[in-house]
Amino acid sequence: MISVRLPDGSAREFNEPVTVSQVAASIGSGLAKAAIAGKVNGKLVDTSYMIDNDVELSIVTDRDPEGVDILRHSTAHLLAYAVKQLFPDAQVTIGPVIDNGFYYDFSYKRPFTPEDLQAIEKKMTELARKNEEVTRKVLPRDEAVAYFKSIGEDYKAEIIESIPQNEDVSLYTSGGFTDLCRGPHVPANGKLKVFKLMRLAGAYWRGNSDNEMLQRIYGTAWAKKEDQDAYLHMLEEAEKRDHRRLGRSLDLFHFQDEAPGLIFWHAKGWTIWQQVEQYMRRVYQENGYQEVKGPQILDRSLWEKSGHWDNYKENMFTTESENRIYALKPMNCPGHVQIYRSNLHSYRELPLRYGEFGQCHRNEPSGSLHGMMRVRGFTQDDGHIFCTEDQILDECVAFTDLLKKVYQDFGFTDIIYKIATRPEKRVGSDEAWDKAENALIQSLERSGCSYELSPGDGAFYGPKIEYTLKDAIGRMWQCGTIQVDFSMPMRLGAEYVAEDNTRKIPVMIHRAILGSLERFIGILIENHAGAMPLWLAPVHATVLNISDSQAEYAQSVVQTMKKAGFRAEVDLRNEKITYKIRDHSVNKVPYLIVVGDKEKNANTVAVRARGGVDLGVMTVEELMARMENEIQSKQ
Repeated sequence: MISVRLPDGSAREFNEPVTVSQVAASIGSGLAKAAIAGKVNGKLVDTSYMIDNDVELSIVTDRDPEGVDILRHSTAHLLAYAVKQLFPDAQVTIGPVIDNGFYYDFSYKRPFTPEDLQAIEKKMTELARKNEEVTRKVLPRDEAVAYFKSIGEDYKAEIIESIPQNEDVSLYTSGGFTDLCRGPHVPANGKLKVFKLMRLAGAYWRGNSDNEMLQRIYGTAWAKKEDQDAYLHMLEEAEKRDHRRLGRSLDLFHFQDEAPGLIFWHAKGWTIWQQVEQYMRRVYQENGYQEVKGPQILDRSLWEKSGHWDNYKENMFTTESENRIYALKPMNCPGHVQIYRSNLHSYRELPLRYGEFGQCHRNEPSGSLHGMMRVRGFTQDDGHIFCTEDQILDECVAFTDLLKKVYQDFGFTDIIYKIATRPEKRVGSDEAWDKAENALIQSLERSGCSYELSPGDGAFYGPKIEYTLKDAIGRMWQCGTIQVDFSMPMRLGAEYVAEDNTRKIPVMIHRAILGSLERFIGILIENHAGAMPLWLAPVHATVLNISDSQAEYAQSVVQTMKKAGFRAEVDLRNEKITYKIRDHSVNKVPYLIVVGDKEKNANTVAVRARGGVDLGVMTVEELMARMENEIQSKQ
């Protein structure tokens, strides 16, 4: 008798081996029809998987995240199937699932065109409607290599040849197409109903520029059409909000080839930067941080001691002088340890909190650079807390509370918490890692935050909490982080005098709220579609005169506002007032102040708020009071 235990705690008994599909059918015909895969003892398997002993089983449908991933993976194979139908000479390589979709790389004698993409998507739809069964078979490695070579799929053969010789490999077949894959896959292609091919790109085989340039086809796939429609709408919105386009049109910043991955800040963009930095500086001051500044370049020996040279060297810019090797700092932590070590500290001084707007450089691959979101030079709102083991929990709880407040001030209230645990490549003892991971878990539980685990995603020196925020159109951005580190203080010789007069090693907590200021500002620009809230806006108000007779009055209004601390400008161009209003509205100025003879004579101003809202006529003092209230409330 075989016992299959289900998620609700019940069990089903079978006299002989059964497939996942048969178990689903025994529960109900609706579940059998919806089943995409199964999870047997925590492992995803096909619905055809045979159960021959006692197991725990859950049926996976398109309502489950794993089910959607399987739909996408199967759609990637459907894409390859369609390409082979239309272009038999094309060779298939790899086709993984990515966020919100999938891609597949092909080798073909000529570039695919947008028209080809339309034809491929049409063929995919035709194949899916055939509802051909997807079947799995297992072959010895060498037999699989011989098979793919026999059908001219040299890339697949090369992939399999990299697998150890004594291992078997699994192949999936649908209709006339067979592909290499671990699976699982949908039971039949008829499950694949909602998909769209998105774009073409180039990609080197195995990511090596010495290899052939392949053609990558990106696509998206969903369980429901309304989900795909929402995603496509989000992409349209994202394109409108693209910070690179807005950076140019709003005169905030630009990029150019002479400085890849680095930003040329214009005056208006730098004003936004200054507001963000000054706000964070107040956060430092109000929460017990000492602001410090470390050197940009440090000797290789220090990076070796910290562990970065062995674990991060490929991402570091290096230089030489007088037979010494230096590295441009990719992070601020070793420098902060040196500041800590410059004096002997007592346990009475701990926790000791350092904060720095530290400029860092990382040698990111050119292909990964993406506007302000992925750069080579950036500034972190970086902080390091030196504390005792007994203080870790309180510091982590306080940091999470502070981060929530900061994000709320910037307009973000939806936060996702993930705890990234020890990676394979790491420094420090398992005992230290246990303490660090447990402290982070307990801190979130004490803060009342639900969280997910990300096994193996911690930094090489310690586990971390990753704080991810959701923007106005539903995109997720991982920004803040806190990391508990037992290793670096020990490696770099940091100590404190304990209550019993012995020397002990402090724990080092690495923390950042915004992360990269450049990236965070890019997120802000896209979140607000360039229409920054008043406290962040590079220009608070622009005063527009109707004719030359009001020019002097318009300038006096601007001077009054500037003296009161507002960022105001005047537009005295000899243009129609409607043109000037339209021009500054496109530039997303929060307040447009119009002055004509009537306003001049009454010592008032006519005010328009962003979005064409007519606020009527008021005194300059009344307007400034309104604006000050808006700035203070950070609306």
